Amino acid sequence: MTKKTNILLITSDQQHWNTLGLFNPEIKTPNLDRLAASGTLFNRAYCVNPTCTPTRASIITGMYPSQHGAYSLGTKLPENVPTIGDCFHANGYRTSLIGKAHFQQLYDHPLYRSLESNPLQQNLDFWRQFNGPFYGFDHVELARNHADEFHVGQHYALWMEEKGFKDWRNCFNRPGGTATPQRHSWNIPEEFHYDAWIAERTNVKLKEYADNGDHFFHWASFLDPHPPYLVPQPWDKMYAPEQLTVPGLNPDEDLNALPPHFALAQREQKDIDTTSYREPGGNAIHGLHSHRHDRSELARNIAIYYGMVSMMDKYIGNILDNLETLGLADNTLIVFTTDHGHFYGQHGLTAKCIHHYEDLLKVPFIVSQPGQIPQNTNSEALQSLVDLAPTFIDYCGLDVPRCMTGLSQKNVWLGKQDNVRDHVLVENRHQPTTMNIRTFINERYKLTVYFNKEYGELFDLEQDPGELCNLWNNPDSQTLKKELLHKFVFAEMGKEPLPMPRVWGA
Repeated sequence: MTKKTNILLITSDQQHWNTLGLFNPEIKTPNLDRLAASGTLFNRAYCVNPTCTPTRASIITGMYPSQHGAYSLGTKLPENVPTIGDCFHANGYRTSLIGKAHFQQLYDHPLYRSLESNPLQQNLDFWRQFNGPFYGFDHVELARNHADEFHVGQHYALWMEEKGFKDWRNCFNRPGGTATPQRHSWNIPEEFHYDAWIAERTNVKLKEYADNGDHFFHWASFLDPHPPYLVPQPWDKMYAPEQLTVPGLNPDEDLNALPPHFALAQREQKDIDTTSYREPGGNAIHGLHSHRHDRSELARNIAIYYGMVSMMDKYIGNILDNLETLGLADNTLIVFTTDHGHFYGQHGLTAKCIHHYEDLLKVPFIVSQPGQIPQNTNSEALQSLVDLAPTFIDYCGLDVPRCMTGLSQKNVWLGKQDNVRDHVLVENRHQPTTMNIRTFINERYKLTVYFNKEYGELFDLEQDPGELCNLWNNPDSQTLKKELLHKFVFAEMGKEPLPMPRVWGA
């Protein structure tokens, strides 16, 4: 690489790893499929936390949530934590983000202010004047809402106004807009959907960089297919619910062999008492509710979820086409992934929750650059989203900040090394103590540990890929459990940041 390499990161939000046409013949993703054909598809990539804010903060810091501070939803990434944007900016790169950031998820709080707070999100006069800097990005254009959520505002609403769409409020569930949330078919014209906004504005930035000869790190951060299940015409009719596979709770799953919240999820809502899971002043826990659902309604939700993915794929294709038109493709590393997975019936669960199955932790992951990344290749090398920042920096020939605890996957991506990881760690500290979870995954096994709890999970992913048999209390697996617990302790010790080397022996 004789000249500086550009970085284009494209992410979705809450996308199940199996929602690529490459894996799943029931869904169409032609542009992501062609991106995979032009590069390497990593089959064993994992989030660092199965919720938005912690993982997104890890993507830009190269640190685990327990290290960078945004450990849960409802927290905020401190502005003094070094980011990948800071590193690239210091080395002459232009840095930008269009779409969802979500490094801050706080509302009006006397100590911890946030740009994602209301009513600031709808103060368009403010957003006309603000484009950064923001967490190492020179230029940002932000959105917070998923589909018709009342969080709509920021640069996305400003764009709709500037495009002449004065009635946009009637497409959103907010004061002055629709009275109730819409279902399945969204009344917003496709041309004003945030997919169109992210693609259009990303392409404007790419042209600006090409015209000025700038090297860049750009993040195109899509908001779909995160629920609510809502997509405009004609995408709402693209998939027929009756023709889709509807996952469900496997009759061979022994819920009694799992921690208590697994069986809890299969009860009626009226029979669920979550008091013991709440701490003083504690908020609700994602997924700690009844997951019982009507099968036909779930099928309709899946059809819309797939439609959301396919529509997003169209606009990702627009970005990929534009990169080629501008002559930037050969010198740009492209990575596509998502922040975490999603349940749409698997194990009887829906959306995101505290159940660390592969459906929630594993993510789609594609890396591509002509002439550099092996083409049309599948890899089983373990990947973690905490590795993105150090890998991008190392790939561009820059020095990785020592505060970053992710690993550089550069040589793995280039096909020069089989792997750099023998494990990944997933954190999920949804509350300070009650729901504080760690999962250790290696080539074959998955171990999940709960803070101050005797229960846990142990799955043999080779012999039991469906994760139906929890071996945690199996008498024949106790030696294995001890070995994995030992490795888990080593992994936790090994991720400690070392901001500087030891330089003297006194």
